Amino acid sequence: MSDAVRVLIINEPSDLGAAFRATLEHSPALRTVGEEELQDSATTCVILAFAPEIGPAALASLRERAPGARILVAFQVADAAEIGRFTAAGSDAFVARCAPPREICTAILSLARGLPLHEGDLEVPAPEDVAAESLGLTPREAEVLRFLSAGFSNKEVARRLTVSVRTVETHRLNLRRKTKTGRLKDLVQLARQIGLAPVLEGEARPLRRINHEAHRAASH
Repeated sequence: MSDAVRVLIINEPSDLGAAFRATLEHSPALRTVGEEELQDSATTCVILAFAPEIGPAALASLRERAPGARILVAFQVADAAEIGRFTAAGSDAFVARCAPPREICTAILSLARGLPLHEGDLEVPAPEDVAAESLGLTPREAEVLRFLSAGFSNKEVARRLTVSVRTVETHRLNLRRKTKTGRLKDLVQLARQIGLAPVLEGEARPLRRINHEAHRAASH
């Protein structure tokens, strides 16, 4: 029996294109299945659901039917409150639906194996780049969010990024406006769900920069 990760696609949008299906079908590490295989626990199953085609209530029902599956929600634009509702309904992780097909496949593999979303087998850029941009975050705002999710103060962030404290405060205000929350725990959860790794204590600067120019048109 194949040990490939089983993938069940829910409400696949018509605008997803043939490239995603082709990439998925040609990956030996993945195997698409139908809903009749949801109860088969022989191998890991990842459910890829698309928002807004699916809402939190429908996702909660799906979670009840498949408690052992892992659910990856692909979204267009989401804020902290919406991500919180999907998380409460049973979503395990999130990815931007505008991400390149290989990035979505990498996210599926990573989720199935319990790894951060950017550590699957396929050698592709991390899907958190597009996910952060789909939230409308600039590269610097994404950097600041990484620091905040690790518990750094405004002053510490300013020192690490070599900017003024006022600049950091401005970025925090922008994060609050774009994510519709000012609560630190919501920002921490948001960073985790879109795959932004927190800054490590010994890290002088963030390990990655969001490729803003490459996906500028995908932010809305």
